[in-house]
Amino acid sequence: MNDLLLTLQQAFSEASLMTFWEAIAVMLALAYLILAMKTNIWCWSAAFISTAIYTVLFWNVSLLMESVLNIYYMGMAVYGYWLWLHVPSSQHQEQQSADIDNSSLHKNGLHKNELYNSAQHNIATHQLNITSWSWITHAFVISVTSVVSLLVGYLMANYTSAAFPYIDAATTCFAVVTTYLVAKKVLENWLYWVVIDFVSIYLYFQKGLMLTSGLFVLYVAMAIGGYMMWRKKYRHNIVQQDNIAQEVVGV
Repeated sequence: MNDLLLTLQQAFSEASLMTFWEAIAVMLALAYLILAMKTNIWCWSAAFISTAIYTVLFWNVSLLMESVLNIYYMGMAVYGYWLWLHVPSSQHQEQQSADIDNSSLHKNGLHKNELYNSAQHNIATHQLNITSWSWITHAFVISVTSVVSLLVGYLMANYTSAAFPYIDAATTCFAVVTTYLVAKKVLENWLYWVVIDFVSIYLYFQKGLMLTSGLFVLYVAMAIGGYMMWRKKYRHNIVQQDNIAQEVVGV
């Protein structure tokens, strides 16, 4: 009897500890999304800690592939932080060109400091600019990732006991690619996440993970919000660059 009570007490303690760390991981995952929506570089710190916790949690419950995937996410968090922190050479050239243009404007009595400072915000703060890829590039990315997903799904269907091998494979493969798009600050990454999260809702719902399904409904809403915020910043940068170009032409 004492052994049974001791076993139950130990199991309860382990479950409570796991729930505690899981709650921290969830909060940090939400913090990552919110900070990423605002293009705040500290989103990668939240992502690193969250995925580190998930790596251990998934390993402890024998979800080995999920654990390995989160190791990849940890690496991408480091890469994303480094990429957002360092300005590419092309942006350094833009800064040098803008410095010359601003000097020319002043020499001609055209004081456009507000315009100049606004357009150079990302460069001055040494952060990567938001970019947008063509539909041809996205079509290529989606095609290649879909083929890889089918191959992985086939292997999982025939050599593992996965319940939804092809859906599992698709969400995993596209999540890997989309995380890279986030690191590169590609605007359309949020649209990828909307689709991934929608499919994940179905997957988790079918597995009876109702709370996780509800969490991913929130993820969908946040991904849509993230796309709207990034698109606004992207268009603002384009307009500012066009305005500077027009002012320089008029000098």
